[in-house]
Amino acid sequence: MSRIILDCDLMKFPHSGLYYYCQNLGEHINQVLAEENEPFVQMFLPPRKKLILRPEPYHLVERKWHKFFQPFLLDCRVWHAPFQSGRIFPNRKRFPNLKIVLTIHDLNVLHEGKPEPVQQKSMAHTQSLIDQSDAIICISEFTKRDVLANCYVGEKPVHVIHNGVNKLPEVTGDVVGYKPAREFLLGIGYLNKKKNFHVLLPLLESNPDLEMIIIGHHDDPHYVDQMKRLAQQLGVEKRLHLPGTVSEGDKIWYLRNCKAFLHPSLAEGFGLPVVEAMQFGKPVFLSSFTSLPEIGGDAAFYFPDFDANVVQDVYRQGMQEYETSNLSEAVITHAAQFDWAESARQYIAVYQSIID
Repeated sequence: MSRIILDCDLMKFPHSGLYYYCQNLGEHINQVLAEENEPFVQMFLPPRKKLILRPEPYHLVERKWHKFFQPFLLDCRVWHAPFQSGRIFPNRKRFPNLKIVLTIHDLNVLHEGKPEPVQQKSMAHTQSLIDQSDAIICISEFTKRDVLANCYVGEKPVHVIHNGVNKLPEVTGDVVGYKPAREFLLGIGYLNKKKNFHVLLPLLESNPDLEMIIIGHHDDPHYVDQMKRLAQQLGVEKRLHLPGTVSEGDKIWYLRNCKAFLHPSLAEGFGLPVVEAMQFGKPVFLSSFTSLPEIGGDAAFYFPDFDANVVQDVYRQGMQEYETSNLSEAVITHAAQFDWAESARQYIAVYQSIID
């Protein structure tokens, strides 16, 4: 294996999905390569103070002077840019033999109702990265279809490699933050308009014995306020809890103990929390948009639209089917297909395909 560098610049945003994507991808690729006695893929990391990783031999930490001088690129054969709104660091004119792999997670900007100028700017940047690339990886078949429909890729190969999901560890003890007093429904994700969590509030109205907990960064304060006002109008504000970001241990506690997991998002490139909930055999209720039907498959239930009566009917019928058909094991089996080791092998095959 020739020298390969994975650009982990976006790990400068700790606790984000992209942080853990880069961490898992780099570590699992190197685990596979170690088993095959192959050289490491290097992870090109932001300054150490931004990281929560322990140092490894394959870590290459970015320095200020790297903007002007990049000796590590002299013998690099493949540069992997892991996100469509990120960067491609090497200058192709200076390193004409260097191959570029680009991962595209989503073109969600096209599905979020953003203003046309915002869409155009984002898509122009993504196209510029595609133009510099030699191979493209999409994290879902949906994303691939979106790319082929909205971007020009020419003769460049476009691969689909699903993200892996780490098996979540056992957690002992109680939740540190808010502990519900009764059964609860769970959502995970940034609180913003795209995630669409407000459509779930009628479930509290029709199920007075339930609470709802939605964990994740309050990305859009206006949207959070809108949810709270709607909860007040429905008379369910005391059973809606929005604790913001929580520890990994608390997240696992909520996943393990929730009655059901709900993710009505309008735009997803993959949907990691969905698979995490499935690891625990939980019933999951999803929107039918973008990549979610691909990731949830036959093991999930779907809202065809978000009318309050429809949301309530889908939940009621889905829970009845889940409980009477004992679907927990089928849900766990479905989640097991999203394996980081297998994803790492597929990434390695793409690297090799453009080197050979």
